[in-house]
Amino acid sequence: MGRLLFIVNPRAGKAQISSRLLEIVDIFVKYGWEVEIHTTQAPFDALETAKARGQAADMVVCSGGDGTLSETISGMMNLDNPPLLGYIPAGSTNDFASSLKIPSQMEKAAMLAVTGNPYPVDIGQFCRERHFVYVAAFGLFTEVSYMTPQEKKNLLGHQAYMLEGVKSLANIKSVPLSLESEEMCLEGDFVFGMVTNTVSVGGFKGLVKNDVALNDGLFEVLMIRTPRTLPELKDIFSSMILKEEQSEYVYRFKTSKLSIKSRIPVDWVLDGEFGGSRTEVDIENHSRRIRIVTSLEEQSPL
Repeated sequence: MGRLLFIVNPRAGKAQISSRLLEIVDIFVKYGWEVEIHTTQAPFDALETAKARGQAADMVVCSGGDGTLSETISGMMNLDNPPLLGYIPAGSTNDFASSLKIPSQMEKAAMLAVTGNPYPVDIGQFCRERHFVYVAAFGLFTEVSYMTPQEKKNLLGHQAYMLEGVKSLANIKSVPLSLESEEMCLEGDFVFGMVTNTVSVGGFKGLVKNDVALNDGLFEVLMIRTPRTLPELKDIFSSMILKEEQSEYVYRFKTSKLSIKSRIPVDWVLDGEFGGSRTEVDIENHSRRIRIVTSLEEQSPL
């Protein structure tokens, strides 16, 4: 088949990849691939490896959590002609794998990587210098989403999200900002903002509407104004969970490009990792930029 660059984060999740590495490589070899393995040694190692060695490969496969996938894709975005990408999820949330319907069982994911369908996906550019795969976000619920224990999410679902949000109500940090896009202009105090291309965020399914397309050139945007009381917070959760129409606190829309400015530095999270503290942010959708091998089949245009 050709050369396969296998980028592995050996510390992702519960380090389960260490006991399955030989079986995974054996699958690749059986399907005719010449395999080069690189185990990541530090933050951004997956990015630099994909950037430096990706062009010489016919396919890149990465194994790790959402952060490893994001780094690998960020590196591949620097290539003129990015190769196919396979993904073996090994993290704790694996949001984008859920959207792509990639199995959580590693051997099955490895088999899919060498037998599945190339599926083009949109990639986000953040401030012209970084990229994200499925979410760029700021605010209170960003921390709640990624800090709520997975066991509590599994047990209580959306109730866990509500409980963690109520616990953090006293620490709400309001962000005065303005947002501009072709579809929406907003100005005021906000507690949360999220630009996504996924059906699952922080392990929660349902925060984004069900009509998400991963390669339509559009992001789903969710902006939440600052609640001042517990009833207002409950109204926000009702709008998010019940998928109600626009409310005076919650704004949902789709866009390919937007600009956000704030009077104070705002901490951003990109695919679950810290994305920097900024007062000005520009986000742009690069439509169908990376081809990921999945079980999904691209529908033919009408």
